[in-house]
Amino acid sequence: MSAASELSSTVGIAPACAALGVPRASYYRSLRPMPAPAKERPTPPRALGADERQAVLDTLHSERFVDKAPAEVWATLLDEGTYLCSRRTMYRILDEADEVRERRDQLRHPEYKKPELLAEAPNRVWSWDITKLLGPAKWTYFHLYVILDIFSRYVVGWMVAERESATLASQLIDETCAKQDIQRGQLTLHADRGTSMKSKTVALLLSDLGVTKTHSRPQVSDDNPFSESQFRTLKYRPDFPERFGSIADARGFCRPFFRWYNTEHRHSGIGLLTPEAVHYGRAGALLAERQSILTAAYLAHPERFVRRPPAPPALPPAVWINPPMIKPEEERAAAH
Repeated sequence: MSAASELSSTVGIAPACAALGVPRASYYRSLRPMPAPAKERPTPPRALGADERQAVLDTLHSERFVDKAPAEVWATLLDEGTYLCSRRTMYRILDEADEVRERRDQLRHPEYKKPELLAEAPNRVWSWDITKLLGPAKWTYFHLYVILDIFSRYVVGWMVAERESATLASQLIDETCAKQDIQRGQLTLHADRGTSMKSKTVALLLSDLGVTKTHSRPQVSDDNPFSESQFRTLKYRPDFPERFGSIADARGFCRPFFRWYNTEHRHSGIGLLTPEAVHYGRAGALLAERQSILTAAYLAHPERFVRRPPAPPALPPAVWINPPMIKPEEERAAAH
């Protein structure tokens, strides 16, 4: 700033700063005297000594007080005729030791691993859940149990019951596995963390059947997307009633719905095929027939297909619940 000072005495401060490209604020700031270094704050005469502070910290660390708030420690000691320091001083001493936090025993939620499930064929991964159907009066419900194959979207088993029960769920799972001829080690059964899903009754049955069980993370609906989507399809049907007059009415509605869902509903996630066709191995023949019809249409009028010859939607070769994330370094390695 010495050049600006010398020039400013001749032409003025503003022209000098403009000529040298120096902001005027910086020039004026350079003229201010440097602040004196801060003096070390003296220790107040009423402050606790080092030994006294350590005694307070040892008391707070003791087995008796380790999970108690300083205010509670202060009051307890005072009731016993002991005064070490003020409550504020206790907090200061803990702060200096980097220990100002919740000292009481707290509930520690476990780390739940994200389920990553892969199905490359039917009867490899099933998803099951229970939803409520409104009954004839307020606060009355019927419970719909549904087991769904995530690869084919085929509903392999369902049941409407008066209540949610681990025993009823076990019976439905057992009967469905027998009907689908599930062998040991073949199947993974996925569910959320409802009472029936986590019950010992269901766990023992799955162990006996040789079925692997997995659960969603708490309050993460994306961990069980196929069951959630199926329930949405059910409840958004135009003829789905607001309430069911009886359990017979609920079963009477569900029976044709699941027949339609399995045999007529063309699902966008499985190449617009029906779940039954995919589940029972007819997808390849149906896709080939669709392709032959589209090819004939293309040969008859190729000018109507601008970009490319038409092709039917493909059946995904695999279905995931939570596909694993590919790390950037893995993407770069795959590119090379």
